[in-house]
Amino acid sequence: MTDTVQPAATRIAAAEPTAPTATRRRQWTKKGIAGQVVLYGLLVVLALVYIYPFLVQVATSFKSEQEAASNPISLLPQTFTVAAYERLFLNSDFPLWFLNSAVVTLFVTLGRVFFVSLAGYALARLTFRGRGLVFALVVGVMAVPSVVLLIPRFLVLNQVGLYDSYAGMILPLLVDAAGVFIMKNFFESIPVSVEEQARIDGAGAFRVFWSVVLPMARPALITIIILSFQGSWNELNHFIVSTQSPELTTLTKGVASLASGQLSSGTQYPLKLAAAAIMTIPVAVMFFVFQKRIMTTAEGAVKG
Repeated sequence: MTDTVQPAATRIAAAEPTAPTATRRRQWTKKGIAGQVVLYGLLVVLALVYIYPFLVQVATSFKSEQEAASNPISLLPQTFTVAAYERLFLNSDFPLWFLNSAVVTLFVTLGRVFFVSLAGYALARLTFRGRGLVFALVVGVMAVPSVVLLIPRFLVLNQVGLYDSYAGMILPLLVDAAGVFIMKNFFESIPVSVEEQARIDGAGAFRVFWSVVLPMARPALITIIILSFQGSWNELNHFIVSTQSPELTTLTKGVASLASGQLSSGTQYPLKLAAAAIMTIPVAVMFFVFQKRIMTTAEGAVKG
């Protein structure tokens, strides 16, 4: 009988890579590590370039007026002071601006989430005459620059008696074409069998939407919440054409007015940047709280 078992030394020699192969692998490994180092170094530089203006903004808000004018881009104030923040909250209308922005943002965010969800579900699931035309109009509105609609919006608000009121500030922002588009596409990705099972159990159209489909659309809802909050909080053009009373001034209008020296003369860099820093906080908190959920996949999918 022929012995088919190879000696141990022969098997080990066959298993080990040749010297040139091992050398090439080490070279590729070194190249991969070097590439990663260069990539991460580039990302760090880009991050610093992006973050540096924000750090300058925060640092300047704690400087004195003279230091901010003489050395505006330094990150370490020589004389740390909170005079700009005291002036904003004690000697200006900044608290009123903040309250107006908070009220408008709250109502716009809640209303927009509700209405764009209804519109998106109707376009995704309900069958009615003209559905394709309605969706085409929604896409068309997304292509129109918002600044083009400012004068018509002012004329409509003035004609219906909503000019210079909370209603005029809130109602035109309750529906967003981009939000309808996002919700429609997400609802179409949810299996129809889920709704069919609910209808077999006797649920109506709104019940199916509210209790079955809407909870499954949580990722899209969180996306709409973030976009609605950010958009309404940072809105400026609409508030310019919808209000004129100082009592209805929002943060965006108020902070913009500081650039013209509303509170006093001079550059007022600490005052302006302190207002801008405070204005940034709510949007940053909203984003960091929900960022892990904004791009997740749909939950509750049907298993076969």
